[in-house]
Amino acid sequence: MDAKQSKIAVVTGAGSGIGRAVTVELLNAGWSVALAGRRSGTLEETAALAPVGASLAVRTDVSQPDDVAALFAATVDRFGRVDLLFNNAGTFGPGGVPVEELPYDAWRHVVDTNLNGAFLCAQAAYRQMKEQDPQGGRIINNGSISAHTPRPQSVAYTATKHALTGLTKSLSLDGRPYGIAVGQIDIGNAATDMTARMQTGALQANGEVVVEPVMDVADIARTVRHMAGLPLEANVQFATVMATAMPYVGRG
Repeated sequence: MDAKQSKIAVVTGAGSGIGRAVTVELLNAGWSVALAGRRSGTLEETAALAPVGASLAVRTDVSQPDDVAALFAATVDRFGRVDLLFNNAGTFGPGGVPVEELPYDAWRHVVDTNLNGAFLCAQAAYRQMKEQDPQGGRIINNGSISAHTPRPQSVAYTATKHALTGLTKSLSLDGRPYGIAVGQIDIGNAATDMTARMQTGALQANGEVVVEPVMDVADIARTVRHMAGLPLEANVQFATVMATAMPYVGRG
């Protein structure tokens, strides 16, 4: 499909895990995709997994306003518009650190990436979607099961994911006059490098360490593609996709 005729997506954190899977799914479905991430090499590896699609790799640190501005400028210069932002870049931060021992620098890194980065990308997408013709587009924020229920020793990650839900709701409300639909996908135990510890044992609320089930990351990618493919008159406001038997319902 010609890039000028396809829908245009920006995917952050596209070099690995969920971002990689979603990027490949969108490219295979005929989307053109701008891939954003901190490492150019992994972005190119992602793009090569779907060689039939139109892609653009842009090295981006989402916590840096200038990087985000450059990402969206490059996307519009190449493809002409932005129809979708998948706000996916994120970090768990140091695991297994009690709150009283968490260094402030570690807290700031998680907040800068998960919350400030999501805001900066959403703001840039919102500006573009408001001004382009035809007007409008869609933003999908990657939340987490932790946007609802925390794990032990996850204060920075959990706080940012709760905040992301507020960001989603506010953006959804403010985007209505401009045809900007905003939703959130809350994911539990997709099999990625970030969740590898689940398969060796994760700390539970009762102090036990338990191996947890995971699900194929491709199941997340298909869900995001479905959300992205809806007409702007319809929106999945919140979706929860999780490994069926993971300890979420009844956690704690």
